[in-house]
Amino acid sequence: MPEFPPAAHRGVRAAGVPQSGAAIAQAALVVVAVLYFARDLLVPLALAVLLSFVLAPIARALRRIGIPRVAGVLAAVLAAVAVIGMLGLVMGRQLAELASDIPLYQYELSRKLASVNASGGLVERAQEMLRGLAAGAERAAPQPVPALDANAVRPLPVEVRLPDPKPFELLQNVLQPLLYPLATFGIVVVLVIFVLLYREDLRDRVIRLVGAGDLHRTMAAMDDAAYRLSRFFLAQTAMNAAFGVFITIALFFIGVPQPALWGIVAGLMRFVPFVGTFVAVGFPLLLALAVDPGWGIPLMVLVLFAISEAMMGHVFEPLVFGHSTGLSPIAVVAAATFWTWLWGPIGLLVAVPLTVCLVVLGRHVKQFEFLEVALGDRPPLDPPETFYQRALAGDADALEEQAESVLREKRLSGYYDEVALPALALAQADALRGSFAPERLAALRARVAELIEDLEEEVEDDRPPEQAPAELDEEKAGDRPADPPPPPAALVPPGSIICLAGRGPFDDAAAGMLAQLLRKRGMGAVAAPAELLRGSDLVGLEPEVVRQAWFCTVEGGASAAASRYLLRRLRRRFPEAQVSALVVGATGEGRLPDALREEGALAVEGRLADVARATLRLAPAVETGAAG
Repeated sequence: MPEFPPAAHRGVRAAGVPQSGAAIAQAALVVVAVLYFARDLLVPLALAVLLSFVLAPIARALRRIGIPRVAGVLAAVLAAVAVIGMLGLVMGRQLAELASDIPLYQYELSRKLASVNASGGLVERAQEMLRGLAAGAERAAPQPVPALDANAVRPLPVEVRLPDPKPFELLQNVLQPLLYPLATFGIVVVLVIFVLLYREDLRDRVIRLVGAGDLHRTMAAMDDAAYRLSRFFLAQTAMNAAFGVFITIALFFIGVPQPALWGIVAGLMRFVPFVGTFVAVGFPLLLALAVDPGWGIPLMVLVLFAISEAMMGHVFEPLVFGHSTGLSPIAVVAAATFWTWLWGPIGLLVAVPLTVCLVVLGRHVKQFEFLEVALGDRPPLDPPETFYQRALAGDADALEEQAESVLREKRLSGYYDEVALPALALAQADALRGSFAPERLAALRARVAELIEDLEEEVEDDRPPEQAPAELDEEKAGDRPADPPPPPAALVPPGSIICLAGRGPFDDAAAGMLAQLLRKRGMGAVAAPAELLRGSDLVGLEPEVVRQAWFCTVEGGASAAASRYLLRRLRRRFPEAQVSALVVGATGEGRLPDALREEGALAVEGRLADVARATLRLAPAVETGAAG
């Protein structure tokens, strides 16, 4: 399915839904009750709307070639009615032929099952169970009435004969079962004609109801959604019809009886999620078992459906529709169950199309945005929120999977800047509000530190992965990005750059990420806690070797006064070093970056890639200081 434009605001927080749980439950119960008790009215209306989505592109195409609007709509609807009627006639004729041959097929199936039934097998146990049930029924049957005495009066047998039905009664008996389906079909046809003829008027009325205050945006969203839905449903119908034709031809050459019937069933069942394929293959497989004395035809039927379904699901549909219908797998299962419970078999056929319409409505109408969140296939959480949730849940494997997924497209610095550091800002805000118990905060910090350690082997350079030098052709060597300049010699020895964490609960993680990235660029960076500035022991660091000192903090972790104090201590402890600051989560409008700049520090707000460039930009001053 083609991609739809994202909603202006993501998440259920922005949706205009009732805040009371009782109000939501009452509204849901009312909607479900209306859908159930008014199904005789709503089923034809839903079928008409879906069929109008299929026929709208055809009607527009007829109008573009010069056919008047009314004539084009009638021609499209009559063509659809003719196709549906022809399919119904074909299915009826094939079913009549199948009914006449059922006793023969039943005998052949029984013989084949008996031939594969080993002693103690499943079929034999089933037969024994049936025989036991039959014996129990015989024991429970009433005892026969004793024979009457020979001298007793014998009852006369009575035979009841009904008069032959009159022609009108015979016609009534034949047409009565067909009356409801034919009436529903007629109502659907009339509704489709009116929906196609008055499409613009219906659109204007919906605009008046949901978005008259922002006419331009509402109209653009509705036109875009209607066009995309029409194209999707028409493409899905065409693909399923082609699938049915292919199955019909293949079953004919394989030798399965009534191939047209099973081809039509296969095309219809592709509208049914998950179970449709099993239903479609079940009937021709049983017939193949009945008509073939061996096992060749049944195996060919299984191979046919397996290959064709795989090709449709993984090759043709992604090529035509895009990646998916826009629904999550859980939503598809829930929708199929819900609509089948409400409307029966018709609900099963229309479950996916109706749910797609609801998802599109949620993407374009703010009041129904919760539908897109609940049913759509887009991730419900942003990557930083996902990182934070996985870390809180203690799911180390999920954290590593997310990192691997992001690192396929981004460098390590991009992963830290766009996912991990924003997640740390969320965690820091919660920690400052007192949301964590001490043991949970310690576990969360340990989990993040473990992830940073696991990423130590990742490669970091200034190219995206797809532009790595080994993958470039020789003739394109002149277009390669320039290699990053080597670090100055003064920044190469271990301990030449110190990344000092602030006093916030997650400042040490930010310092560890920065030190790791600088080491990957050939610099001798080390991470150190704020306690390093308290005593005289520098745990192996030599003050004269340190050329750059980065003060790393996540916004909110320390006050401006505490940050100034740490910067002054840092400058006094390493007088030969160029002192700078990394502030994660800063917007540029807060007081913390201004306070750091007042202390003479270069304040970089939030991106590790900017820190790496700033480190190299400060290299001349470092070299001058070293020479001096």
